[in-house]
Amino acid sequence: MHPLGRVTIGDVARTAGVSVATVSKVINGRYGVAAATSSRVRAVIEQLGYESSLVARSLRSHRTHVIGILVAEFEPYSTELLKGTSTGVTGTGYELLAYSGGGRAGEDVGWERRYLSRLSGTLIDGAILVTPTVVDVQFGIPVVAVDPHTGPSGLPTVDSDNLAGAVTATEHLINLGHKRIALLGGRPDLESARLREEGYRQAMGAAGIPVDDDLVRVGGYRPGTSDRPARELLTLAQPPTAVFAANDLSAIRVMEIAQTLGFRIPQDLSVIGFDNVPESTMSRPPLTTIRQPLQQMGAEAMRMLIDLIDGKEREPHLCLPTELVERDSCGPPRC
Repeated sequence: MHPLGRVTIGDVARTAGVSVATVSKVINGRYGVAAATSSRVRAVIEQLGYESSLVARSLRSHRTHVIGILVAEFEPYSTELLKGTSTGVTGTGYELLAYSGGGRAGEDVGWERRYLSRLSGTLIDGAILVTPTVVDVQFGIPVVAVDPHTGPSGLPTVDSDNLAGAVTATEHLINLGHKRIALLGGRPDLESARLREEGYRQAMGAAGIPVDDDLVRVGGYRPGTSDRPARELLTLAQPPTAVFAANDLSAIRVMEIAQTLGFRIPQDLSVIGFDNVPESTMSRPPLTTIRQPLQQMGAEAMRMLIDLIDGKEREPHLCLPTELVERDSCGPPRC
């Protein structure tokens, strides 16, 4: 056996002093192996760190017991979801394969279909897609989508109550006395961004405050794409007294730009975000935001997918509640 090479089933057999067939029986839980021999083989497997090939495992049982989670990129939102899927898969007998390589910021529409075609069949039994660009029920394996780009479809989905969360965020600013409230929206191709804008407009309308379309800009959910619209909002002849940014990373970027322009947070400008990613507690000042339970969303998506793989009935859509998290980035307007 090569010390740095992949451990093979033959290496296990030689070290344990048994045949390859005996090792195979132990791995697959078949009868015909003495208890002492089985214990010795399992000890060698543990000692050598042997892992059977996923492809070979799938050929034997038509299952790999591996779940894929596909994300366009690893960033705070998807990382929190990954933590949840890791929790959800614990103790189920399934393993988790995280895969990234698709489009970024709405580019490369349909990337997940290509990657699923590579992974399904012999590598994974099912997949969780995070903010997929295509909600398609013809993937060939069970699939659950988290925060899909489109509305209801035939694909099982998990998300949070984006509409209610946006209403809560806007109402919080209104209750502090703000009327000139800007919206730095999310990616226009995402259903979550559409619902967050709708919630903003609903709350403004319910309070009898007309929406000034000069104060509604697209930030794209990313700090880089938020720079220009945030700067445009803050350099208006009559800048807003408060900004609802459709995600935390955009909100943090708004605060950074505001501070370079001489605004004090929250004395001159209140800022509220959406997501409650860990970065929101580390901003200066700490960001008031809407918490969506990202880790719970990941765990629920995993449970939903495993039930689908096992042929169990599950609800086609799960929407989890959001809540306001008050920190130090919001206060009453100066005047």
